[in-house]
Amino acid sequence: MYRISINLEHPLTVLMVGCGGTGGFVAPGLCRLLPPNAKLVLVDHDLVEERNLGRQNFFQEDLGRFKSQALAERLARKFGRAVGYSVNPFAPRLIEPRTVVVGCVDNGLARAAIAKAMVPWHGGWWLDSGNGDNWGQVLIGNDAPEHMRGAFDQAKGICYALPLPTIQQPELLAGRPQPAVSCAEAVEQDTQNPLINQFMAVLVLEVVRRLLAGTLTWMQVYQDMESGTMRTVDATPETVARMTGVKIRQLVLKG
Repeated sequence: MYRISINLEHPLTVLMVGCGGTGGFVAPGLCRLLPPNAKLVLVDHDLVEERNLGRQNFFQEDLGRFKSQALAERLARKFGRAVGYSVNPFAPRLIEPRTVVVGCVDNGLARAAIAKAMVPWHGGWWLDSGNGDNWGQVLIGNDAPEHMRGAFDQAKGICYALPLPTIQQPELLAGRPQPAVSCAEAVEQDTQNPLINQFMAVLVLEVVRRLLAGTLTWMQVYQDMESGTMRTVDATPETVARMTGVKIRQLVLKG
């Protein structure tokens, strides 16, 4: 079994992209999980609207404000730590060396921008979360297949690189179709579980917790609230080889 590697010898930067449905609940958890010297930055250029109040982690006093700013300022006061924010769309310049990107976006364009910024590999990871009405997944990756020679250290049992989430599931890059109703209306009409985003936030935070602890072996996690099940896919050379076509002997660094 391979543990996914993260370098904590230097201060960590966590960049959370998307502060809406799932991201708004992930951010407080990050404030609790991250070490005091870690840098946390929230990115979202959307404004808080009335329809967001029933499902997302915002309140009346946040109406009309940028989601990232309202959330960052509230969390900084509550947890007594610096929380940065950007009210502009995601830009590659926001990724510093060893950054962990926590993606809580819901469209292909945003994911494509993150994927482009991750290559070449900068020493960090990208956790991408996505969900439907009652189900969701978290994928973790950091590089393109052509750069993955020696990604698995067999002697140490450590994985240094995995395919980007958008390579693991190319459909993530597809444009998001316009829903017949808004997310808030979907909740009111019982087509979307009103707890799905909070459920997904817990899943994202568990992946982050394991990553920081050096115990994360999953590259994919799937959950289904309807059936009450969770399925994980371990990071192995065999899985990556099937996914990318890269030969196992190229992926494995033997001691």
